[in-house]
Amino acid sequence: MDLALLDATLGELGQPGFRAGQVWRWTATGAPGYAAMTDVPAGVRAALGERVPFSTLAVAAEAHARDGTVKALFRTGDGRPVEAVLMRYRSGRRSVCVSSQSGCPLTCTFCATGTMRFARNLTASEILDQVLHFRRIEPVDHLVFMGMGEPGFNMDAVLGAAARVPEIGITHRRTTVSTVGWLPGIERLAASDLPLRLAFSLHAPDDALRSRIMPVNDRYPIAAVLDACAAYHAQRRRRVFIEYVMLAGVNDAYPQALQLAQLLDPRIYKVNLIPYNPTGAYDGSSRGAIDAFKAVLEEHGLRATVRLTRGRDIDAACGQLAAKATAAAG
Repeated sequence: MDLALLDATLGELGQPGFRAGQVWRWTATGAPGYAAMTDVPAGVRAALGERVPFSTLAVAAEAHARDGTVKALFRTGDGRPVEAVLMRYRSGRRSVCVSSQSGCPLTCTFCATGTMRFARNLTASEILDQVLHFRRIEPVDHLVFMGMGEPGFNMDAVLGAAARVPEIGITHRRTTVSTVGWLPGIERLAASDLPLRLAFSLHAPDDALRSRIMPVNDRYPIAAVLDACAAYHAQRRRRVFIEYVMLAGVNDAYPQALQLAQLLDPRIYKVNLIPYNPTGAYDGSSRGAIDAFKAVLEEHGLRATVRLTRGRDIDAACGQLAAKATAAAG
């Protein structure tokens, strides 16, 4: 829902100041449309239905994975493709992965989104509408900005959307912003008054290899980004997540695990090892190689976990989003 348009329209209709908050509360708690808002006057509901689209996004396709993951492909009002994912866990956790851009201007070699043509930044309302789409299905309690795009390029909209998600049921401490290491974005996040979590997509322990995998490293090398992450930790007193995708024969050898362990301060960082989800560029590390890499990190005092892969069969897993309409899995 375009919240600015909602405010303006209610003002034009001569509605009292509380009406926008009333409509938003219904929307944030999963109302399927204006008709469900029973304490809003019928005439106002009818006028809003004509003048303010209930969502800024139109669902173009939806796919359901065998593990319960749901991927939605949306189109913005100007036709731009956007994907978001609902991940369901046996613990009861319901996590939404949202996009901050349509496409991505970066060209990380392991990521399918990087092969898309970049369209534009999303608005805060377009980001919120990804979350609200899934909230209308069931309650959600975690949010990650790890879909299409680099959140650091669009921090105004990211923070604008994040400011409202507690009203949907997702606390700020359960909201994570993932970045490739775009320094202005990290600095802006640290300066904000929202206690969001920070994740840094590192993927290599040295600059030469990281620049080969992620060209953005030429602009913001590892040491500079880790300095910014340390400053974030000093201000927030919250561990920073290190995301590390496991690529067979590229970044998963013992010397690289040792180098990573020596690079990261265990008081500041926790490492998430990510099994590679096929996009055609690399082979994924074996489970044995991942376990051995994890053991080296833990021997040196770093907390490390292997991320569960969700939605791989519908191209909904980490690094696979590329605005493809995938058929529902049986």
